[in-house]
Amino acid sequence: MTRNGHALVTGVGAMTPLGADAPSTWSGLLDGKSGVRFLEEEWAADLPVHVAAGLTVDPASLLPRAEARKLDRGEQVAILSAREAWQDAGAPQVEPERFAVVIGTGTGGVLSTLGQDDVFERAGIRRLSPFAVPMLMPNGPAAWVSMDLGAKGGARTPVSACASGAEALALGQDLIRSGRADVVVAGGVEACLHPFTIAAFAQMKALSTQSVDPETVSRPFDVKRSGFVMGEGAGMMVLERAEFARARGARAYGTLAGSSVSSSANHITASDAEGQVVAMELALRDAGLAPADIGVVHAHATSTESGDLAEAEAIGRVIGSHAAITATKSMTGHMMGASGTVGAMTALLALKDGTVPATRNLDDLDPRVELDVVRGEPRTGQWSAALANSFGFGGHNVSLVLTK
Repeated sequence: MTRNGHALVTGVGAMTPLGADAPSTWSGLLDGKSGVRFLEEEWAADLPVHVAAGLTVDPASLLPRAEARKLDRGEQVAILSAREAWQDAGAPQVEPERFAVVIGTGTGGVLSTLGQDDVFERAGIRRLSPFAVPMLMPNGPAAWVSMDLGAKGGARTPVSACASGAEALALGQDLIRSGRADVVVAGGVEACLHPFTIAAFAQMKALSTQSVDPETVSRPFDVKRSGFVMGEGAGMMVLERAEFARARGARAYGTLAGSSVSSSANHITASDAEGQVVAMELALRDAGLAPADIGVVHAHATSTESGDLAEAEAIGRVIGSHAAITATKSMTGHMMGASGTVGAMTALLALKDGTVPATRNLDDLDPRVELDVVRGEPRTGQWSAALANSFGFGGHNVSLVLTK
């Protein structure tokens, strides 16, 4: 039974390093595929980082040329994924003023910012694109999607580092609960694979510098993990007020039953188990569930030692060790602002299909991680509720509870 105030998830869309849509991403996760590849661009030759997880398809190739030219890469990906989710939901007939968009991002249009700055320095103001400002605005993806789909109930943009996509879902749920919207397209997007951004993350020792087989580099919870792998992509969900969805006969994947946003107020980049505990506990309370109800956890698990251990401690303290844990950044890399939505989608599909993707490259589980991390092969079973975590630099913590 859907509890009062829960948001039904009626559509999903995604573009990731595993595929150009949600079905191919999901099948890639279940097959244990890796989207991590060597950086072969000329600009990467002098970088200390040799791998990244780029998209399988250039989003510009899927759009009319005139449309693609005025959009930042992140905006292109957001529009394509939002269109997929919208069609998957059956393109609901909803009053524009009751239809909102919430799309988070960590870095905004950084590719356009850096690219247009290069143009300005090299060729002067006359060569700048007249769309430079719309391309660099962090709110650009939400704005373009709202125009593309005709949403007049607000276009919002949470910017909370790697928790942005998850926070967008939490805000979307709030809009449904408060009665301000019947339908919300919510998600996250990131497209920032550039020598400057990669070098900047490398300088803070966050990225793996291994140059072995790229598919083996991202290894959450493994004793040989060496840092995360930068990725790009987008994830979108269509959230609907339950009564509205039922009245139109919509089918649903499940519900976004609870959410919580906390701030660690501790350190600008370091992970903090205490803040994560608060987020998870409040999300459970928000959903009206107990720790024992959670059968699946999609971990944030970026493949850094401190981050993995802090989250493992927090999950153990709040949920215990009974839940099946999956860490899919082992396959997609870290899609930054998009990762939270794709993680929530993964958790929801795991409940729907009764299958939890295995964590890739987990050859030797860190003995300090006292959790049931799924590895080797996907695990089948029947679970009614899942938790999805997202944590970002700045102490941003978001936990989502999804139910079957």
